[in-house]
Amino acid sequence: MAKYGKKYLEARKKIDRNRLYEPREALGIVKENASASFDETVELAVRLGVNPRHADQQVRGAVVLPKGTGKEVKVLVFAKGDKAKEAEDAGADFVGEEELAEKIQSGWLDFDVAVATPDMMKHVGKLGRILGPRGMMPNPKTGTVTFDIEKAVKEIKAGKVEYRVDKAGNIHLPIGKVSFPLEDLLENFYTIIETLIKAKPPAAKGQYLLSVTVSSTMGPGVKIDPSKSSTRPRS
Repeated sequence: MAKYGKKYLEARKKIDRNRLYEPREALGIVKENASASFDETVELAVRLGVNPRHADQQVRGAVVLPKGTGKEVKVLVFAKGDKAKEAEDAGADFVGEEELAEKIQSGWLDFDVAVATPDMMKHVGKLGRILGPRGMMPNPKTGTVTFDIEKAVKEIKAGKVEYRVDKAGNIHLPIGKVSFPLEDLLENFYTIIETLIKAKPPAAKGQYLLSVTVSSTMGPGVKIDPSKSSTRPRS
């Protein structure tokens, strides 16, 4: 049985575990209950009505959070010639070719996201066993294998995050920091939910958003009413 700290247990007392909250109230509770000594990440967990064992029910992609993630992301780009210069000008932290692949094979992983031009995949492909399990392998489906390097790097730096349904049908994503204004967290929240709905596989039947929960890094989860998760309140 998991053991929880005093602060966690105190925060949990403030949450009605049998209630489904509206997004604004739930995120307000998460912000209020955050008590760690660092700026905790606000995390979103969504359980989808899909069967990931079927290829036609996979849910995977990327979304740019309009208010960012609050995290400084180190971007590595595999490119050469003009595309390498384009990557540098766009703000990439590391740019190179085969030498970068060899460095990674030697154990270096001081970056968060890898991007590659299609012609570089002959070097990147052999890194699958290293980058794949960490979710760092460049992939056309998430826009990280592309010749539009400038766009890819700038979007990642601005707050682009990748999502992929796990074996249990869950998707986990950061939506900001507890220090973010509530309106910023809500904007990121609705953007992600709308993106997931658009990504619903045609083969998925029945209810799609089964459960929606938000929490901070060290705090308890707050359940949100799925039926109210996709409707932005009118301003």
